[in-house]
Amino acid sequence: MLKKLRIKFICMLMVVITIMLCFIFGLVIHFTRLAMESQSIQVMHSIADNPFALRQPENTGGSEQVQLPFFAVQIGRRRELEVSGNSYYDLSDEDAVLKITLLALDAEDQVGVLSDYGLRYLKTNSPMGQRIVFADMSSEKAAIANLMRSCAFVGSLSLLAFLGISILLAHWAVKPVDQAWKQQKQFVADASHELKTPLTVILTNAELLQYPDYDETMKAQFVQSILSMSHKMRELVESLLELARIDNGTVKECLEKVNFSELLSDEAEAFEALFFEKGRDLSLSIQPDIFVRGSESHLRQLLGILLDNALKYSTLDGDITVSLSWHGSHCTMGVANPGPEISREDLRNIFKRFYRVDQARGLNGSYGLGLSIAQSIVGVHKGKIWAESKKGINTFY
Repeated sequence: MLKKLRIKFICMLMVVITIMLCFIFGLVIHFTRLAMESQSIQVMHSIADNPFALRQPENTGGSEQVQLPFFAVQIGRRRELEVSGNSYYDLSDEDAVLKITLLALDAEDQVGVLSDYGLRYLKTNSPMGQRIVFADMSSEKAAIANLMRSCAFVGSLSLLAFLGISILLAHWAVKPVDQAWKQQKQFVADASHELKTPLTVILTNAELLQYPDYDETMKAQFVQSILSMSHKMRELVESLLELARIDNGTVKECLEKVNFSELLSDEAEAFEALFFEKGRDLSLSIQPDIFVRGSESHLRQLLGILLDNALKYSTLDGDITVSLSWHGSHCTMGVANPGPEISREDLRNIFKRFYRVDQARGLNGSYGLGLSIAQSIVGVHKGKIWAESKKGINTFY
């Protein structure tokens, strides 16, 4: 699928670039042709207005009009013809000159082209009669042909260069999709693995309930096991749904001004009894009146996840600390707890979905989704979350 996506991206990009190059080179050729035609007609007007220059092709004072291969025909009032021109044309063939002149006279346009002869003509009126100036178009056609060949050559090289760039851009553009696709596949595999164990326990206990050999005490244990696994499955499914809601942007719809200092104090106070029961001490270092724009319920959930994480994996020889303070234009919250040092690799991966630092975390009822939800909440609030482990203290900022 990703290979097809890259090919489609390259094809679309190359089609757009080809159309743009054709349009640009077409404009260049078109305006060049118009400019050469306009210059040619301007010279022909100059020749028609100064018939004496026709007889002096060697005169350097004739300016640009002697640089263009031309000849002129003066038609008198009695229809007599007088032909003048520079040395480019052999004007001794009177029949050919007469034929060309008649073709120009029969044409309706004052300025036109005799394609069969490669000539452009200009008809003007003078006191002595009608005058027709003929100018050669071979150099003009050759210049346009050379320009078209140059454009084709440059265009071909440009397309080859853009093809290479398009391939690189396709890999760069599809890379996030590739990464997301791999993460999605890994997520589905991990979720299936996490659901498989409780489902197996539930099915096994349900089958054992059908056997009459077990007494009521054993059957009560089977039922309790089914209920326990069902609750764990519900927690997992709720966590997955919460991640989906955050990823879909539902948090952004309820952002408002929140007193973050009061929120942390209230939420930490609600955990004090839980910490006391586990024999842990909770201390607060919260700077007052820090306001942020966010979702109050999700910010409470964020602190709850970090406190629950600290409670599960802290040791008894230190306090768990919640801190909040200003750092420039941003505020920084930290939840620190004493515990085994976390390796650098684990610090990089700890926020990934279903990731556990060690398998023992699975025994604590952890599915490896809490920190992923915390990261998603922080991301929606345009913040940053990371972990540090120093001197026996693990801190989530």
